[in-house]
Amino acid sequence: MLTRHGLRVLSVYEGFFSGGARIVHSDVLLGLAEGGQHHRVLSVHGEVHREATRQRMEDDACYRALTGAGIAVASLGRVAVEGGAATPFTGPELADTARATAGADVVLSLKEQPLRLLNQAGLPRRPVVVCLHRSDPENQGGALDELRAAIADGTVVACVCCAESTRDAYAAAGVPRELLHVVPNGVDLLRFRPDPARRLAVRSALGIPAAAPVVVLAARYDAMKNVPLFLRAARAWLAGQQDGRVLLCGAGMTAANHGLAADVRAAFGGDGGMAARVRLLGVRRDMEAVYAASDVVALTSSWGEAAPLCLVEGMMCGAVPVTTDVGDSAAIVSGLGFVTPSDPDAIARAWSAAVAGRPSLTAALAASRERFSRTRMIAAYADLLDRVVREAHQVPGTHGTREPSGTHALPDVPGAPEIPGAHGAHGTHGTHEIPDGLHPGLGG
Repeated sequence: MLTRHGLRVLSVYEGFFSGGARIVHSDVLLGLAEGGQHHRVLSVHGEVHREATRQRMEDDACYRALTGAGIAVASLGRVAVEGGAATPFTGPELADTARATAGADVVLSLKEQPLRLLNQAGLPRRPVVVCLHRSDPENQGGALDELRAAIADGTVVACVCCAESTRDAYAAAGVPRELLHVVPNGVDLLRFRPDPARRLAVRSALGIPAAAPVVVLAARYDAMKNVPLFLRAARAWLAGQQDGRVLLCGAGMTAANHGLAADVRAAFGGDGGMAARVRLLGVRRDMEAVYAASDVVALTSSWGEAAPLCLVEGMMCGAVPVTTDVGDSAAIVSGLGFVTPSDPDAIARAWSAAVAGRPSLTAALAASRERFSRTRMIAAYADLLDRVVREAHQVPGTHGTREPSGTHALPDVPGAPEIPGAHGAHGTHGTHEIPDGLHPGLGG
């Protein structure tokens, strides 16, 4: 009988691009590999253009963390571009996918988007666990239909939901509730912690006075994040906080993003002095330091959120959370921060209350750390994978190959072979800002 220490697990990503779901999933893989499982990753896209940013797989922090830990990562080499329609998978792409899945005992799909690939006829049949990280399944294009088809086919045997709101939303969308398992997000508590040295270093580098109150928004530039609302709240707050500072981090959060630049102009008008206290930092690799330098971690999202990772990471670094009521956000910050309506003045008042109340909330934030532990999250994933594989070996027909539909199936062979033909992303090196916001329709 296979155990968690002998499991061979293939994760399939739509692509490597900035976002909490990829961060969480990659961290789960690192933890499970530390426990003795054998993990590989196959990415459909090797390069993604979104949030006004060109994002190459090899430049991504998650890719570097996985490969640095010895986890093999390959790509079908596709490039996702603005407005690009989904194209059929080619024979070589399906052959690469077949070889990858043949070497796995179980497949993890990061969100439902990769099911368009995994539902192709002729692939070796392996139990698939889908990891769901949003609370708006109806807003995911055709991905929900792919999920329903994979469940009806018996391919998807379980779904991991990062939030209760995720489970409720997908159950309402027709996914059998017994397939939906909630595993709340967790973070590395050694990395995400209050740190006076980091706080001082970041503030010094950004020219922020040691005593100045700081609010941070860590999010990609996407409509669901409601950046215009955040900026209107920032103006209202900065008007009453003469030494206050506001930081925006994430893909597309730079002046090179014309959409964001327009949002800043709309919020601040001609008040250049106040706008100068808003810093656009883009993608940061040291978010633990940025959070430690902040007093408030803010979220102004309007929809789609499930268990926002930024709130958890920020709280564990000592920042007080202030969020709109989306997904599980209210439950996450209960007793630790503030929940606001989508009103800029109300949000600004809550930021001020959070700054003032931070000393009294410090003990509560510290006491909540075990609840948001990465160790707890990884153990829950390990238990679920163990059960899935045990049950798969007890159900006739779980292994084998799907009936082909105009394609030739590769043999279902044991072992963990390499993925010939799979390759990294193409294009020039580096992460490059793109003038206009690009939204190719990939999952968040």
